[in-house]
Amino acid sequence: MSLIGWIFVVLAVLTFAGALYKVYITAYKMPISKEKMKRIKARQAEVEAQEAREKEQD
Repeated sequence: MSLIGWIFVVLAVLTFAGALYKVYITAYKMPISKEKMKRIKARQAEVEAQEAREKEQD
């Protein structure tokens, strides 16, 4: 393969690796406001309490 062919192959691999890296570093960022997090925690506690009550009834 000629030099220009190897250059294209390397550029394609680097482009693909860069795109994967970009997805990787942004995958876990999910900004949630403090108010929304408070509502989520309250709902979670409510659901857990309800499940505990249902478990006691069985």
